[in-house]
Amino acid sequence: MKAFVVDKYQKKGPLRLADMPDPEIGSNDVLVRIEATAINLLDSKVRDGEFKLFLPYRPPFILGHDLAGTVVRVGADVQQFKAGDEVYARPRDGRVGTFAEMIAVDAADLAHKPANLSMEQAASIPLVGLTAWQALVEVGQVKPGQKVFIQAGSGGVGTFAIQLAKHLGATVATTTSAANAELVRSLGADVVIDYKTQDFEQVLSGYDLVLNSQDAKTLAKSLNVLKPGGKLISISGPPDVPFAKSLRLNLFLRFVMRMLSRGIVKKARRRDVDYSFLFMRADGQQLTEIAKLIESGAIIPIVDKVFPFTQTADALAYVETARAKGKVVVRVL
Repeated sequence: MKAFVVDKYQKKGPLRLADMPDPEIGSNDVLVRIEATAINLLDSKVRDGEFKLFLPYRPPFILGHDLAGTVVRVGADVQQFKAGDEVYARPRDGRVGTFAEMIAVDAADLAHKPANLSMEQAASIPLVGLTAWQALVEVGQVKPGQKVFIQAGSGGVGTFAIQLAKHLGATVATTTSAANAELVRSLGADVVIDYKTQDFEQVLSGYDLVLNSQDAKTLAKSLNVLKPGGKLISISGPPDVPFAKSLRLNLFLRFVMRMLSRGIVKKARRRDVDYSFLFMRADGQQLTEIAKLIESGAIIPIVDKVFPFTQTADALAYVETARAKGKVVVRVL
């Protein structure tokens, strides 16, 4: 099969189109012919080696964390899928590689594709959908009437999270540029802050939850918009000790992550705010719930551009410009 591989960890390193062996499947696996994939900043960070302490892929490896496609065959113990099913997924860490024509996915990570979406639209959902679901539903436990601040509302996670938060009954604030203000309002944002001319810290107060996706300065400022008992959930770091424990990392790495997060954890405690780092995980059951929301019309995918498979490297470079509205998708077949 054809696939784009990373030959070595390198910042902004090249992707190489290569012939790779077809995947082998185990008894709990599903072999999927990938019809579309999507680009995430996570792909850049993995290629650059930012996460190799706890995601030690051995080069050459295939990048890619989103897929939509068709089941080719299933392992002996798989009952919920069959050949010909249209599916979508974010494969679990250690088994990613969706910049390819085929992939073997653990059945527990897979879900049936939303019936009302094209393959390209469906491929845009898994990583950002699971991120938003785990932040707002699982960790944040957002309830009707609460106030939620979602940063970078016109980005991949932002466009999904705004819609999910509104579905959960929250009042939603977000940051974006003036050019994208109408987009985020159309998705349900109640308060839209132009990050170029306004300081969200001066506009917002008394919020129940902040979903942080920006830098350390923005993270620290986010504490000031939360009310006592509020939750600060960051998907851009720093990683904390509970995250290290969830991965069963060794004592040294737990110590490193304690040091990385010590400052923000102390500041959060002083303000009676809970800080947590979220590194989303694969979950086919959650994708099934997300598919129901999409089929009901509660959430619509926002796709900025669709690139052909041969231009996967160009698609990754475009995402790295941080100018995309919603998701960038690659059509594989």
